Amino acid sequence: MAGNDGKRRVAAYCRVSTEKEDQLMSLQAQKDFFEEYAAKTGLELVKLYADEGISGTKLKNRKEFNRMMADAQRGKFNCLYVKDVSRFARNVVDFLQSIRKLKSLNIDCRFVTANMSTNDGELTLTILAAVAQEESANLSKRVKFGKRRNAAKGRVPNIVFGYDKKPGDYFNLEINAPEAKVVKQIFAYYVNHRHGANKIAQMLNKEGLVTKRKCRWSQQAISTILTNPLYVGRVINGKESVKDFLSGERVKNPIDKQYIVDKPELAIIDREVFAKAQVLLAERTENFRLTQTRQSNKYCLSTLIKCGDCGYSFRRTYRKYVVKEYIRWCCSGRNANGVGFCDNHTIVDEAELLAAIRTYLGGLTSSQDKLLKQTIAEFKKQYKPEDHGLSEDVLLAELARLKKAKSKQLEMYEVDAITIGELKERTAELNAAIAKCENELGASGGNTSFLGRIDELVRRYCGSIQTMLAADIIDNAMLRKVIDKIVVTVEGKIQVYLRLFSDLDIQPAVAISEETSRALSRMPG
Repeated sequence: MAGNDGKRRVAAYCRVSTEKEDQLMSLQAQKDFFEEYAAKTGLELVKLYADEGISGTKLKNRKEFNRMMADAQRGKFNCLYVKDVSRFARNVVDFLQSIRKLKSLNIDCRFVTANMSTNDGELTLTILAAVAQEESANLSKRVKFGKRRNAAKGRVPNIVFGYDKKPGDYFNLEINAPEAKVVKQIFAYYVNHRHGANKIAQMLNKEGLVTKRKCRWSQQAISTILTNPLYVGRVINGKESVKDFLSGERVKNPIDKQYIVDKPELAIIDREVFAKAQVLLAERTENFRLTQTRQSNKYCLSTLIKCGDCGYSFRRTYRKYVVKEYIRWCCSGRNANGVGFCDNHTIVDEAELLAAIRTYLGGLTSSQDKLLKQTIAEFKKQYKPEDHGLSEDVLLAELARLKKAKSKQLEMYEVDAITIGELKERTAELNAAIAKCENELGASGGNTSFLGRIDELVRRYCGSIQTMLAADIIDNAMLRKVIDKIVVTVEGKIQVYLRLFSDLDIQPAVAISEETSRALSRMPG
């Protein structure tokens, strides 16, 4: 096949394996070489295919190479020029399959440096391809060795939100104060306000904040920050490695093959907060797996109302009639899975429930001193020191032991020694024991710091109530600051658990009066 002027219609292929400047200059040199070669030899160069920053060990990622093979089948050229075998492929199997495919299409593949073509036979070319593959294997070993050395020294990421890195410095980061403030806000939104990752991304975008790469925030970007142990001052390298340099298959490394370096000077988030975030992430992931429903803060009562029978959240329903509209809440478990799944057919009217909550909370703030006394009495009733003869020193020693044990479990999770499920299971009892120990210490002997802590909580709590009551429209964030959860029983009773008590690890529920409860509940026959 030849062009209209009698010249052979040829194509050329070139490749470099990285996008570094010197490599790209090499690519341009390859292009210049083929253009000059075609001009000198009187060939018609119909197409020059060039892959930039692509490894020669795998064909699937080499877009230009694959385009070249497709064009070969379409008959766009009858000869292919490549500078040397290693530019064509560093995988013997791929090399042989490709040149055989071209040969079946009557396309001769010529390797200029070796002054050989596929018409000269496969043996020598196969040996050259094997040498190229071995060179690639040795290069892979050298790269791995360099990475292991840097990992052992605690190499830090190149780009991570909350930190700045000096060019050429692979082992040090500096905390970026404005970005660190955003990181703390993200964890506060997630752990304290219980906003989901998608909601947090929307809030940050609304504030005009951007990521390290000057992009809009996404749910994935927030999740990445929430799970990065660097924010507690721990650098982990070598979590994965390439099992086979030809396939590029990656495998998870065991703990003894990972490189963990503690850099407390880089900590932005407290480990306790980070651990709470991991547990909450696991809970929400599991909840979504089981129910296919995401954490929502869209409506004022979203995920706050829980079913006392099946444990599912209540879902919002909206109905509009000629003269009036109704917003009501019912069990999502029963609604999605049928009446046989849950016996709770209570329907709660949103307007009436909010009115009852406003009335009750307004009464709490009318006498702050009375609320303080009630809270202290409730706290002491639940955490009255047991008659076990333990002194305050013994309790303090036990508290220190429990906290150390919890810290150890968190460290094991951070290095992937245990899963988030195992972390949650192992720390559940520790958290309960720590809370009990702290509260017994506080409740014993009228401890002044304990009384001050409760006084501060009550005042802050009353301030949140007053802010909510002053608002024309109550949103989900406002309610979450004053209410931990609302449980609706099968009998139609509505129990409100106050955030004040959950912050103090006490569990008394404030039951809405039976008269109000009956008014709020619609019990179809």
